[in-house]
Amino acid sequence: MESFLVSTSVVALAEIGDKTQLLSLILAARFRKPLPIVLGILVATLLNHALAGALGAWLATLFTPQTLGWIMGISFIAMGLWILIPDQLDENDVAVPQKQMGVFFATLFAFFLAEMGDKTQFATIALAAQYHQVLMVVLGTTLGMMLANVPAVYLGHRFADRLPTKLVHLIAAVIFVTIGLWTLARILF
Repeated sequence: MESFLVSTSVVALAEIGDKTQLLSLILAARFRKPLPIVLGILVATLLNHALAGALGAWLATLFTPQTLGWIMGISFIAMGLWILIPDQLDENDVAVPQKQMGVFFATLFAFFLAEMGDKTQFATIALAAQYHQVLMVVLGTTLGMMLANVPAVYLGHRFADRLPTKLVHLIAAVIFVTIGLWTLARILF
């Protein structure tokens, strides 16, 4: 259960102000059909994070537990520092498929591609390698993504403008760095 709760909370915080949350706002403004957008985000996230979780589990088999601990500890610290760098996404920066593709498939396509190489994808890889519970990590990271993106779809710019994103990013960064330091401390002591 720890892997699920940590995955959910860390990704939900890391996603605030992230490019995929900004993409959610753009999709909501463009299509104005929240349900197929939310479903597209859900399916894209499940697919993307399932692949990332499988990769994390596979990477965990390649290294000794001590080496993996060092890699994970350093990765979590790096992730915490990366979160402090704000993402920016302009509607012109993202290729949102045309409306004839349908809102669901346009969202699925755009969101899946935007999540490739994103902070939360790397977090999913690291969490799956750390906890060795791919299903719980994928479910947790997916729930975290939904907790951050569903309000963005339904409440739009009114909601996003009022969030203290710098504070949320700082909290997420502290959590990632703490997990990294805790992981390294377990190896050393």
